[in-house]
Amino acid sequence: MTSRQIELVQSSFKSVRPILEKATLMFYDRLFELDPSLRKLFHTAREEQARKLADMLVVVVDGLNRPEEILGRVEELGLRHVGYGVRPQHYTTVGEALLWTLRTGLGEAFTPEIEDAWNCAYMFLTSAMQNANSARSSHSAG
Repeated sequence: MTSRQIELVQSSFKSVRPILEKATLMFYDRLFELDPSLRKLFHTAREEQARKLADMLVVVVDGLNRPEEILGRVEELGLRHVGYGVRPQHYTTVGEALLWTLRTGLGEAFTPEIEDAWNCAYMFLTSAMQNANSARSSHSAG
């Protein structure tokens, strides 16, 4: 990610923070609309899950300009997600739901440049999550 992309994600997130709880609930509604089969992967109340997502988004967005400080947590998150039954194809659906939520919440402020920045941030994070799973799998196999 470029420093400009990081700045765009962090500055646009400031507009989301006041409605973060509502936004994360919207995210889960959209996620389950896109793929109802994903509901079975969640064993906690929707509100609790939304709070966990909100907390993680704050940590990750605030830490984008210091990736070495958040990478370990992101990798751990990826490993936990495998245990929950998350498959590689689910990351695409989650990304679609995230971008939809941001587009809906930010409206006209969600410019193509901001969307691209969020997409890059999401790709960075999901790559780290999936790479941790791959490294663990190949380590276990070896």
